[in-house]
Amino acid sequence: MINIPKGTKDMLPADSHKWQAVENAARKIAAVYNVQQIRTPVFESAELFLRSVGEGTDIVNKEMYIFEDKGGRKMALRPEGTAGVMRSFIENNLGESLPLKTYYIESIYRYEQPQSGRYREHHQFGTEFFGSDKPEFDAEVISLAHDFLHEVGFTDDTLRLQINSIGCPQCRGEYNKALKAFLSSHINELCGDCKRRAEINPLRALDCKVESCKKIYVNAPRITDYLCDDCKAHMDKVKSLLDLNGISYTVNEKLVRGLDYYTRTVFEFVGPKYTVLGGGRYDGLCEQLGGKHMPCVGFGCGIERLIEAAEGIGVTFNKNTPDVFVAAQCDEARGECSKIVRALRGAGISAETDLMGKSLKAQFKYADRRGFKYVITIGESELASKTVNIKQMIDGAVVSVDKADLAAQVGRLLWQK
Repeated sequence: MINIPKGTKDMLPADSHKWQAVENAARKIAAVYNVQQIRTPVFESAELFLRSVGEGTDIVNKEMYIFEDKGGRKMALRPEGTAGVMRSFIENNLGESLPLKTYYIESIYRYEQPQSGRYREHHQFGTEFFGSDKPEFDAEVISLAHDFLHEVGFTDDTLRLQINSIGCPQCRGEYNKALKAFLSSHINELCGDCKRRAEINPLRALDCKVESCKKIYVNAPRITDYLCDDCKAHMDKVKSLLDLNGISYTVNEKLVRGLDYYTRTVFEFVGPKYTVLGGGRYDGLCEQLGGKHMPCVGFGCGIERLIEAAEGIGVTFNKNTPDVFVAAQCDEARGECSKIVRALRGAGISAETDLMGKSLKAQFKYADRRGFKYVITIGESELASKTVNIKQMIDGAVVSVDKADLAAQVGRLLWQK
């Protein structure tokens, strides 16, 4: 027996409707915001992620799946979505018509300890907006994230939007000096990861999940005290736009996000147990990867974690109920059943007939268990007749319909219900 790899999970047929509901919500909201889909390879040059995500991050230091291909090239499975989209943006000259608003639904790979809602292979809905350094861009992305989460079933009472500004490289440089001094004064109390972060990238320390470190960082310097006038004005405008659009939020001055490329606005939507969606602005990443200056904003949302969080607050994902089962009362009727099913499917009606040689009783049990709305039974009398009876499974009501106009009449019955 070969078992599934640790940290991965099958999406089983019984759960597929949950994924479809989330993905449909993503596509629906993306469409109303005029956002176009982009798809990038599941593996890229490892250098892409080393240069973009940052050597001081857990992703690079602990979690990347890196391998050498047959040509001796160092490759990596995609550990996050933004870097690949940015590589595609640069390589395909997508900046000729701005703004460019993109979204993706794709798999992500990180070698980390599996935990609730997080796996070594997980799936993500994300957006990347290119072209504007204005606060309206930040508010647009946050608004899209808010509307997507509400489309899934969350409310402002079940998810809290937290925002912060981590400044530009200039003002953040001064903050890093103050933060590094603070961390040095507590160096013997910090976890091993934070001791390393204190030297390489002190801002990352504030993202630590170790409780003893979190208690220390309560008294750490605040980034908001070091923001330059432009960054302050940018954050104030973002907040005013969120207020104008009725999107509630709180300012979390310890929010930094976990990737090096972020600048200015960062945000998270936080549920009762954990963060379900997060993102921010990354104005320097395009240049960092060899392109021209290109201000950008985006977010990522783990689908597994989102589904778990949604069910935790009582959101239910409705299954699609199949329409019509065509049951064969005798072997001679099976050909006619197949013909009827094909006609119904041609009219856009979900239909099925027995493929297992089951008895009529067993076929009805199957139709009931699968939740079919109607059953049509074909036997010797129906073969000789111009009409067939269609049974409504919920109450047993029977309606006689003309064979010649069967699909249209079934369609009207479904529409009435």
